Amino acid sequence: MLEESFFKETEEKMKKSVDSMLRDFSNVRTGRATPGMIEKLPVEAYGSEMPLNGVANISVPEARTLVIQPYDRTQIGAIERAIHKSDLGVSPQNDGQVIRLIFPPLTKDRRKDLAKGVRTRAEEAKVALRGVRRDALEKLKGIKDLREDDLKKAQDRLQKLTDKVATDIAVHTDSKEKEIMEI
Repeated sequence: MLEESFFKETEEKMKKSVDSMLRDFSNVRTGRATPGMIEKLPVEAYGSEMPLNGVANISVPEARTLVIQPYDRTQIGAIERAIHKSDLGVSPQNDGQVIRLIFPPLTKDRRKDLAKGVRTRAEEAKVALRGVRRDALEKLKGIKDLREDDLKKAQDRLQKLTDKVATDIAVHTDSKEKEIMEI
């Protein structure tokens, strides 16, 4: 029989596709502003590119407002440029101390576009999941001294694991779509 570590390793690889999808989902704008929308925004600071959360503190004083307070005020211009380069669709308001981002309410069409993007990202996660399953199956079939009935049991267990993770992907996707479509 196969070692338990094979299934643990395969499950970890499968869950990485879900984790990646969830990170992407956190960047999708819903009706509320969240620091996750901008924290990884690349900012040209101190001669190199850094994520925004590495050069500033990001807070949420109101549901549709983000306040960015640079650790070093000389970086306020670089932060503003990074926001302008991004596809956020908002104009930064700079008072010399902090930058405010006020997000307008989402239109119905924009919500549909965002939901479509969420479904696309979920499909990418499912493709990655199937790739992990395929690699694991090849590994199973490559084991010379594995009996046929043990191989069948291992394949069934692998399929159950794949189905479980695919269900997780579907649940997270449905939840995010519902969140986006909420007014």
